[in-house]
Amino acid sequence: MYYGGHSVNIVSDGTIMVDGGSAFGQIPRTEWETQVKPDRRNRIRFGMNSIVIQTPDMNILVDTGAGNKRTDQLKETHHLNGNKLTRSLKDVGVNARDIDLVILTHLHFDHSGGCTKLSRSGEAVPIYPKAKYVVQEKCWNEAISPNERYKSTFFSDDFLPLEEKGLLELIDGDTEISPGIELRVADGPSKGHQMVLIDMGSEKLVFAGDLIPTQFHLQPHFIAATDEFPNETLVQKKEVIDMAMNEGWIVIFGHGQEFRSGYVEEWNGKPHLLPKEI
Repeated sequence: MYYGGHSVNIVSDGTIMVDGGSAFGQIPRTEWETQVKPDRRNRIRFGMNSIVIQTPDMNILVDTGAGNKRTDQLKETHHLNGNKLTRSLKDVGVNARDIDLVILTHLHFDHSGGCTKLSRSGEAVPIYPKAKYVVQEKCWNEAISPNERYKSTFFSDDFLPLEEKGLLELIDGDTEISPGIELRVADGPSKGHQMVLIDMGSEKLVFAGDLIPTQFHLQPHFIAATDEFPNETLVQKKEVIDMAMNEGWIVIFGHGQEFRSGYVEEWNGKPHLLPKEI
């Protein structure tokens, strides 16, 4: 999608299987499985989506997928089918050295694992060597010292090398990083989780990260069991959905697979997706 000197493209690092109960929280399986079918282990398939924003001044990558450092480790539990981002970037004419800025919605492994790769010596090194990596400070502080609930969600070799190489940029709160591109905190899913809002004039887009991970989560009460602050998720999600419906924003889903983006309209009192691939 190209407007007014900006282009935005969805790119993918592949797919990951997640527990259906965890993905939909308090929603019973009898309700959510009418929309998405689980496998025999009660897992459903999620996409691992990123976006590339190209402005006249810089190339910006939002989220990096799970990467390839622990594909074997996660293949059994998550049937990880990742390590697709480099090829996906090439499909839109971008390579790793072209990226000037990496924005991380948060530091869970399926969003930040692709920040680094293993060198021939087995050391984790940044994949995008010229880029600054932008993270909310609250998110960083939680990731480097997670509590017992979230220790399996963070892997330090995904993000500590960014600090060691001087590539980390911590921010605190809502921030405009470029004209028309704003980072907005929506930390119901996790501390310091942030969305990316892109105002291209004739089109407006929001990459919602884990706040609205798939089109199924447009329903306000569909909230993942893994969200740290589910009541905040509910409030923040309703704000984004109202914004999308009233102002015509395109919502991009961090984990959408069949549908990765679209407009939102109200049908019979509920938000309904009108798919729009960008």
